[in-house]
Amino acid sequence: MTYAVPAVSTRHRTHRLRFATLAGALLAAAASSFAVAAYPDRPITVIISFPPAGATDVLARAIGQQLGVELKQTVVIENRPGAGGAIGLGAAARAARDGYTLHLAAVTNQAIAASIYKNQPVSLVEDFVPIAGVGNVPHAVVVPTSLPVKDVAGLIALLKAAPGKYNFASQGTGTLSHLESELFALKTGVSMTHIPYKGSVQALPELANGSSSMMFDSIPGSMALVQAGKLKFLAVASTTRVTLLPDVPTMAEAGVKGVEANNLFGFTAPKGTPKEALDTIEAALKKVLASPDLKKSLAAQGAELIYTPAEPFGQMIRQEHKTWADVVSAAKVTVE
Repeated sequence: MTYAVPAVSTRHRTHRLRFATLAGALLAAAASSFAVAAYPDRPITVIISFPPAGATDVLARAIGQQLGVELKQTVVIENRPGAGGAIGLGAAARAARDGYTLHLAAVTNQAIAASIYKNQPVSLVEDFVPIAGVGNVPHAVVVPTSLPVKDVAGLIALLKAAPGKYNFASQGTGTLSHLESELFALKTGVSMTHIPYKGSVQALPELANGSSSMMFDSIPGSMALVQAGKLKFLAVASTTRVTLLPDVPTMAEAGVKGVEANNLFGFTAPKGTPKEALDTIEAALKKVLASPDLKKSLAAQGAELIYTPAEPFGQMIRQEHKTWADVVSAAKVTVE
């Protein structure tokens, strides 16, 4: 006996066709949605803990611009100064952990602040994850050109001749700029009054007009006023001379040992940020920091770009905190 295979009705064929079309549309939509959601798909904010014009700001804007090109997204720099860097650090820590808010850490400054300011609600070591180190920006001793000294020895002699008469400016209480001068006073036996400001942009004009007699400041931050003839460099607070200033001695060469800070910088993110986002940023930073043009541009301002991967950068952050905790204790620097 033979059986005839039932014919598929036109209505059933139409339903199948519609189902296939719908399924294809859904798959296409899902693929499109996944592509749109690929990180990063909107602007990235980089929070820094200092105002415009200082070393952190110079680095953030120069690197951020190239990072945006590499990621094909806008990178926005947000200045949140104050409290030795704690305001900016806190703002970054409270941000959504989605990879769209990063923190360019002035690591040495933050390590000092962590030892000086008690009961800080946020920790660079505990509340952030390292992405990559970006380099160093050594500080230098700058004085007004009106001050009658030619070198560090002359500055020390002037200060010792009138204890307590002269002021020193800083980027703010608890900053590297502050602690370097405290160490300078400790190592040389001079006595000065501290005048804190909110960053170099406020401090340097006051220093130039003679309100203070000296300051430890970043080379990028103070270079413009040095070139204008209003300030002059006496020494750099780094272990070796800076390529941009070959004729300016280190503090050790100038006769003051133990006042050294290479001033480390790097990108971090709030703990809990997706690894995919961290990896994407680190890979992009590696390419950006390899740019000869960017290296040359920032070297001309006293900054040395050095890419450091996440893990060793994290080790450097922890070591800076230990080193400066010891220095703060030895210098007996406190902040109420």
